[in-house]
Amino acid sequence: MTKIYHNPRCTKSRQSLALLEEKNEEIEIVEYLKSNPTKQEVTELVSMLGIKPLELIRKGEKIYKEEFKGKELSDEAWIEAMVSYPILIERPIVVKNGKAAIGRPIENVIEIL
Repeated sequence: MTKIYHNPRCTKSRQSLALLEEKNEEIEIVEYLKSNPTKQEVTELVSMLGIKPLELIRKGEKIYKEEFKGKELSDEAWIEAMVSYPILIERPIVVKNGKAAIGRPIENVIEIL
């Protein structure tokens, strides 16, 4: 099973989903803006991606600029921010066999399939 944290309004997210469909992957679609990911889910994604939580933050989002820009938060606080404001989570994220990739660029997703 391949999981995609998906935002249907995002071009890159739609491209990654289309790639998974083209590869005949069995897909679990998580529309994370409709069903907020838990703290545990975000923590696991960060771990699988091998990055710091701040690296998963979309810094162009209005909420980031208004509430978080210029602040130095702990890793746990950044994770809490993503749980509270899932729009901050970079997208799409594809997970397969304990590995995760951010679909920017889409080649990242191909590497884990």
